[in-house]
Amino acid sequence: MSDFITKKCVPCEGGTKPLPRAKVEEYLAVVPGWRAGTDFKKIEREFVFKDFVSAVGFFNKLATLAESEGHHPDLTLYSWNHLKVELSTHSIGGLSDNDFIVAAKANQLWGVQPSAKA
Repeated sequence: MSDFITKKCVPCEGGTKPLPRAKVEEYLAVVPGWRAGTDFKKIEREFVFKDFVSAVGFFNKLATLAESEGHHPDLTLYSWNHLKVELSTHSIGGLSDNDFIVAAKANQLWGVQPSAKA
């Protein structure tokens, strides 16, 4: 399996097929804390912080990371210290390797190491 931490996102063209459910499940094993949406077209994770300033600081770091990868998650900061992150490759209507690259790098920012399966 690929080491998502060392990869860089690449643009997806229309016509590229989204990852099949089996591949999504395989990839989820190496990005702890992330889960697939019910339709397996997105992955999501919630981060909880000790205070509002920490939540906003992580939000900004993740925004910078996403911009550098050219792959942007949906970010929702709520209840003063919760950040919900949703990833999907909109151009293909589902998930691509890019979503897992950003998920792994978000985990790294959070301090979570990839699974030994990576």
